[in-house]
Amino acid sequence: MLEELDIRNVAVAEHVRMRFTPGFNAITGETGAGKSIIIDALGLLLGARADSDTVRAGAVAARVEGIFRLEPGLQDALAETLAEAGIAPEDGTLIVAREVPRQGRSVARINGRAVVQQTLATIGRQLVDIHGQTDYLSLLRPGEHAGFLDRFGGLAAERGAFGALAGELRDVRTAIRRIVDDERERARRQDRLAYEVQEIDDAQLRAGEEVELRAERQLLASAEDLARLSDSAYTALTGGARAASAVDALGVAAEHLAHLARLDERLAETATLAEALQSQVYDLARELRAYREGVEHNPRRLGQIEERLTLLAGLKRKYGATVEDIIAYGERARAGLDDLLTGEERLQRLRDRERVLIDQAGAAAERLSGRRRAAAEQLARAVQGEMADLRLAGGRFAVVLERRTDDDGLPVMLSEREETGAAPPMTAPLRATFDRSGVDRVEFYVTLNPGEPLRPLAKVASGGETARLMLALKTVLGSSDSVPTLVFDEVDAGLGARSGTVVGEKLAGLSAHHQVLCITHLAQVAARAEHHLVVAKQVADGRTFTAVHEARGTARARELAAMLGGETPAHLAAAAELLESPARPLA
Repeated sequence: MLEELDIRNVAVAEHVRMRFTPGFNAITGETGAGKSIIIDALGLLLGARADSDTVRAGAVAARVEGIFRLEPGLQDALAETLAEAGIAPEDGTLIVAREVPRQGRSVARINGRAVVQQTLATIGRQLVDIHGQTDYLSLLRPGEHAGFLDRFGGLAAERGAFGALAGELRDVRTAIRRIVDDERERARRQDRLAYEVQEIDDAQLRAGEEVELRAERQLLASAEDLARLSDSAYTALTGGARAASAVDALGVAAEHLAHLARLDERLAETATLAEALQSQVYDLARELRAYREGVEHNPRRLGQIEERLTLLAGLKRKYGATVEDIIAYGERARAGLDDLLTGEERLQRLRDRERVLIDQAGAAAERLSGRRRAAAEQLARAVQGEMADLRLAGGRFAVVLERRTDDDGLPVMLSEREETGAAPPMTAPLRATFDRSGVDRVEFYVTLNPGEPLRPLAKVASGGETARLMLALKTVLGSSDSVPTLVFDEVDAGLGARSGTVVGEKLAGLSAHHQVLCITHLAQVAARAEHHLVVAKQVADGRTFTAVHEARGTARARELAAMLGGETPAHLAAAAELLESPARPLA
């Protein structure tokens, strides 16, 4: 519901703050007092085009702010749109603000976050319907008529069942189209994957081999240095033609130490160490000799390693940073190639599933359409009954179900266009276009004048008659309508007291499912409201101001009396009677 509306510098309204309650809120006041400013301000708040002429003379900018309290169901419905805009309701509350500068572009914010006008309008359409301005009137959007009809007829289960089949059929057809339409691309991709798999297979890669090859290349490239250094070390240990042997020198030292140890026991450990050192140096010399003999100077093998590393470098540029990455890429490429090679089998399975889904969805569409026709007849009768109560008895209302042919559509045994109240002729099987809502294009048609043909509801001229028609529709649809706040402007235009009483009762009944805001000139309508606001024009310091105050008790009775003709005793008594009279039960 709309809890509060704050208007600053809009036309003659310098600063007006209004609080609203759940249920039926009436807004009254003299002609020209500024009641239309409330509608204009709400329009701005809900995404209407901003006009600098809206800004009050002498002000830099106009600003409108509204506080909306969201019920859990509406919060869920808005969740995706709010999430896309990065908005999170705080305790189920949305604070919507719109500022229109005299120069420059308007700025809209929801819970402090700036949003574009399209997002504001999308959210606004789900918060408020302003009856009298078509920009936010969901009943004037043919795309939503099927939803209204289905909610009225309680067809959620049938619609959901069909929607699931239609969704799967769309997915299957998308998969088929991807396989068939991309045949050339598939062939190119198959050739590329086959080449890549073959190239990687031919390389016979082994995890860790690059590290091993680089180590082996290091040894082969350094063979001469390795041989020279190991030979020098060996010669130093074993002696050469002109050099003494380290092994022999340690042997002499060990022998002398052994003699010393026999004379001085304190040198026993030293003698043992010398003997061990001689043995270790001998082992070291033997290992050096073996290493030197094992050093390979093999230019051919070095060339093979260089070629292998070059091959690996080329594969790494194409398929991955390491040999392991290349192997993993090859496995993925092989899986992709297998998938392409089995595409014909998958295509056949998809086409088999498509045929099954077409039959199932066609049957579900028939069931949904049959229930819709019955619900459409009930809705048409109910709306025409309400129209009669609202002095629109000469008008007619119908729900038109239309199907459009499509070679890729669903087979249905229905006429292409049918109107409620008429028995549609059966036709040959028709391939009808479809979406997740069914094969029917549902649209409300109406005529407000006897003898005139039915026309789409969206094309009916605006005005008091249209507002009453919308009231009739809203009354019938009741809880089927998901928009929480309904605003009626001049719904009683051209009506007398008797019809006004009926309008008031219907608005009161509608408020059981919605918050209702109604700008009215009839006391019979305003008397049925639970909350009554009065708009007045004031002049101070040579400037005109619009003010709004809540009417309660005797102040409300005086306002109703003024609407009836003046604050005379007779009119005050009539006002008191209106306030005290119980609501008239409606058929």
